[in-house]
Amino acid sequence: MKGTTVRPRALVYGDVDLNMIDGSAIWAQGMVQALARAGCEVTLVLKAAVRTGRLVDPLRALPGVTVRSPHAERLVDGSRAMAPKRAAAVLARIDAEAPHDLVVVRGRDLAAKLAAGPLSGRLWTYLTDVPQSATELTTADRADLRRIADASRILLCQTEELRGFLEGAVPATAGKSVPFPPVVVLPDGLEPRAPGTPDGRALRLVYTGKFAPRWNTYEMTSLPRQLAVRGVDAELHMVGDKIHDDPADPAFATRMRTALESGEGVIWHGGHARAEAMRLTAACDIGLSWRHPDMDASLELSTKVLECGALGVPVVLNRTPMHERLLGADYPLFAATEDDVLDALTLIGKNPDVLTLAADRCRSAAADFTLDAAADRLRAYLTRAFPEPSEQVLAVRGRRLRVGVAGHDLKFFTRLLDYLRSRSDMEIRVDHWPALKAHDEQRSQDLVDWADVVICEWCGPNALWYAEHKRPGQRLVVRLHRFELYAPWPKQLDIDAVDQVICVSPHYTDLTREITGWPAGKVVTIPNWVDDAQLDRPKLPGAEHHLGMIGIAPSRKRLDLGLDVVEELRRDDPRFTLFVKSKLPWEYWWIWQKDDERAHYEKVFRRIRRSKVLSGGVVFDSYGRDVASWLRRIGFVLSTSDDESFHLAPAEGMASGAVPALLPWPGAETIYDDRWIHETPQAMAASISATVSENRWETDRTLARTQVRNAYALDEVCRQWTDLLSGHSQTTPSPSRS
Repeated sequence: MKGTTVRPRALVYGDVDLNMIDGSAIWAQGMVQALARAGCEVTLVLKAAVRTGRLVDPLRALPGVTVRSPHAERLVDGSRAMAPKRAAAVLARIDAEAPHDLVVVRGRDLAAKLAAGPLSGRLWTYLTDVPQSATELTTADRADLRRIADASRILLCQTEELRGFLEGAVPATAGKSVPFPPVVVLPDGLEPRAPGTPDGRALRLVYTGKFAPRWNTYEMTSLPRQLAVRGVDAELHMVGDKIHDDPADPAFATRMRTALESGEGVIWHGGHARAEAMRLTAACDIGLSWRHPDMDASLELSTKVLECGALGVPVVLNRTPMHERLLGADYPLFAATEDDVLDALTLIGKNPDVLTLAADRCRSAAADFTLDAAADRLRAYLTRAFPEPSEQVLAVRGRRLRVGVAGHDLKFFTRLLDYLRSRSDMEIRVDHWPALKAHDEQRSQDLVDWADVVICEWCGPNALWYAEHKRPGQRLVVRLHRFELYAPWPKQLDIDAVDQVICVSPHYTDLTREITGWPAGKVVTIPNWVDDAQLDRPKLPGAEHHLGMIGIAPSRKRLDLGLDVVEELRRDDPRFTLFVKSKLPWEYWWIWQKDDERAHYEKVFRRIRRSKVLSGGVVFDSYGRDVASWLRRIGFVLSTSDDESFHLAPAEGMASGAVPALLPWPGAETIYDDRWIHETPQAMAASISATVSENRWETDRTLARTQVRNAYALDEVCRQWTDLLSGHSQTTPSPSRS
């Protein structure tokens, strides 16, 4: 996307046949509509030759949407639907005609093929067909998903459950996974079902979609007959024409077709365009989405359930944690067995109020899955993926600003680097040093010869080298962390060759000026970034009683003081639990070789083992990149360190909707509001207890989230870096306080 007047060009392909109605075909329709509404020029490529236009024709009529049929264009031979390998080649060929900004794909096999081709880096991959549990996920699966994640700009996840599972199982997905739930679009002119119950007619049940064993579609055909035995007059409307051939049950297709054609009380409408299928659904009373228990662990959400809800048609479905969060634990139409289904339908037949309650719940749930909501979501992702160019940046010699980044460890710079690379007004090259003091000198010199601006991440040997070798007129920016401030390199740095030194907090900015004696105007503060969009996820039940610590090594992180806090709380309320996400100290050789460090942790772990109050109250979770998912269970994030330069953990907790709780390490008050800082562990525990018992947790966490967004949100910090690199930074940022 080159500017505000240029619409991003999206190429869309689903490994789905749009001649048949099922959830994946509806996904393709909804994705194209949402992208178009979000401002994209959309090209949809079809997997199969068009045999019926009932799903495709409405898309052809949309402004800004082009439908490409490789079969009709003779890009493929024969009439068979494209296999993933062939589809990957066709998509690359279509893209080569006029490259697209993003390539939205559905289908794991296809995405794996595209990951190794020219579309890598532009993929927005919609992941659904992945193993649904850790026991099912093989080593080959993990490697496959890692390659897909590495090649994808964004991973679109249908549910929070799937997103969290992927981030825990495949670390490469963390930071790229974003929610994109099913899209529910009511056709023009179709009104939802009027509230009320059948009056003098049969209860109308409806199912739309594919007919397959685990979807219990054959069992559904016996419901009218069994309900008649219970005195409930009912008929079952079945919409669809895709009957599954099941290798494990070769007779299923014949049995299913016979039941559709001759089952008592069964009316088979066959396949229809989606608008007509929804019209048939709206004319019925109850939708059926009751499935085999094997599917209860699914991390995906049925589009049909949401469509029924939007139409005012309540649904019989399995009780799962996901469905309980969607509809409430007391939703009256949960069913696990055929008898449960019959009981629920009998209850509706004899108690009309139940139907009204269930319809209201489904209608309210579906309101979060509209086309407008999907378009808003995509618009936010597009804005972040394709930042608008700056006139200030483009003013440099009438071309893109050339920015070099040099350093041995870029882990604290990753998202800033992603952002800079995404800008159409900047060109980025990286000089990655293999070690702190080791680099390819020719590569570094090439960067000097090329760049307008060089950013040295860490004020180490890299900064010394670039300060010595920079060109006249070339700008040099050095980012200094706590680690280097007390090392010898700042004293050796030619500060006259440096344009600006960046520190991440006001306290360390002051310390740097004091220790080095550098000109005050050269040392400025740009805070650490917090990816607030990634961290903002719904909390899990019970989070208000869960404390979290991220990183407990070395000993100055003071896990012992965190134990003081949770021990104090558990004396009155054993629901309080401390969750620790960290590598353990013996996993750091440079820590564990020190006698005083080992002694500290031996004492801490001995205390945990022996304390009756702490027993069961401290949980150690594995270190990993899935912090955002882990924080869903955390209501308070603790910072009990002796000292920190910034301490990102409380800020990440705030962005997740947790309340920060800090001890007064030096400089904490320059980063975080005084209300979150407590003089002692006992005072911290008292504040946490009062926050929960006085029902202030929701209010406090909302305030904390607002504060962190105002001061440290990724977009805000990226804006400050853009101003700095363009030479228009005017003020030293300061945290939002109230």
